[in-house]
Amino acid sequence: MLSRDQLLQAAETYGTPLYVYDARVLDDRIQRAVQAFQGARIFFAMKANSNLHLLRRMKEQGLGFEVVSYGELRKALHAGVPGDRILVNGPAKTPEEYALGQEVGATFILDRLDECHFLNPGAKVIVRVNPELHVSTHSHLATGEAHSKFGVPLGHATEALQQARNAGLNVRGLHLHIGSAIQNPEDFREAFEKVAHLADEVGHLEVLDVGGGWGLNADLEGIAKIAFEAAQSFGAELWVEPGRFLVSESGVLLTRVVGTKETARKFILLDAGMTEILRPMLYGAQHPLQPLWESKQTDHYDLAGPACESGDLLARNVELPVPTRGDVLVLEQAGAYGAVMSSTYLTRPRPAEVMWDGEFRVIRQRENLERLWELELAAES
Repeated sequence: MLSRDQLLQAAETYGTPLYVYDARVLDDRIQRAVQAFQGARIFFAMKANSNLHLLRRMKEQGLGFEVVSYGELRKALHAGVPGDRILVNGPAKTPEEYALGQEVGATFILDRLDECHFLNPGAKVIVRVNPELHVSTHSHLATGEAHSKFGVPLGHATEALQQARNAGLNVRGLHLHIGSAIQNPEDFREAFEKVAHLADEVGHLEVLDVGGGWGLNADLEGIAKIAFEAAQSFGAELWVEPGRFLVSESGVLLTRVVGTKETARKFILLDAGMTEILRPMLYGAQHPLQPLWESKQTDHYDLAGPACESGDLLARNVELPVPTRGDVLVLEQAGAYGAVMSSTYLTRPRPAEVMWDGEFRVIRQRENLERLWELELAAES
């Protein structure tokens, strides 16, 4: 990981708020996944972080990509990813996604039965099933529960496969993904075993894709073992789709202290908030914190962003050294669902992103204000 001095150098050179990535950490996480899942194909869940520089680095290490929008599909192709290393996923795909995905030879993840009618005969597909399983994660992150919007109910899997075959599609196998940031590894075992029980009904398959959702401290070897066992039930090749696991710990968000304030609670006011990192507000995510300042005194604070929103808090009741204006705070584990979910709400430019790979280099420039209303001005002409 980057040192305190390196992080302070980045904040001074590029300003804050600022996303900083360490290429060494990214490479390490990729290799951990590759080693644990030897013999499986790995597709990065691109929604976790779609920065072109990260995508190209992953492509060079042999990863494929799972995309969930037309924009992500176009971006993966722009990064030089061949179509046969792309999975097109999502519950509400557009005509543009169907057309371009077929043109480049991508594999589609069918999320509902009537998708068969939007693809031409010969298109490559796998059918997403919903294992109808309650899992140990935030409700917004659970995608394999019975009430979620994803996949075909497990009891309709055979019908879905047959319908796809009747439509002349190249049916390669089954897909499941139970959610993100899964806390209990037994959730994977239960989900994989439920799907493996379909083997007697559906017979041999080319592919079983078990998605991702691994926690940052997950026992990858243990998950891989039960995933390979499930794939073997169908005589299938195993595919996996890690997202947050690969990129989260490679990135941090740097933010400066604007000041402090006390009402019924004590606050540290920061120059980053919900517009730079939405996860705390959206998922209740708790990011490890590293203050880059020292003080003999500590206190308990809520960390407040600049938005005029009561929910714009990055942490609650955390003990930190007493800060002064201009001090730099590090939010760790920000490489996934951080910059990619940032917004221009409140007409705030999205932050710059830099990567350390022996030296710092800018991999996304900070937006300037004029670009935020550029399209509005164009509409006037």
